[in-house]
Amino acid sequence: MKFGTVRYLWICFLLLFAAGCTTYYRISDQATGRIYYTTDYDRTDSGAVVFEDAKSRSRVTLQSSEVREVSRQDFQAGRRK
Repeated sequence: MKFGTVRYLWICFLLLFAAGCTTYYRISDQATGRIYYTTDYDRTDSGAVVFEDAKSRSRVTLQSSEVREVSRQDFQAGRRK
């Protein structure tokens, strides 16, 4: 095999591996009922949830929320709404 082919196969493998490791979350604001989707979130010392909304790309902080893990299909469908 040529070096370029090996490098191409290695890059494809890494991309497939990285795509398979993503976790998707649905975060609902208990105060307003609004639903957000994200791939990562943090909790502050006070218990608030901080994340980047996948749809608007804005940083969101919620004091009262419910976090659920969802499938990739649910994540993509919810992000398009």
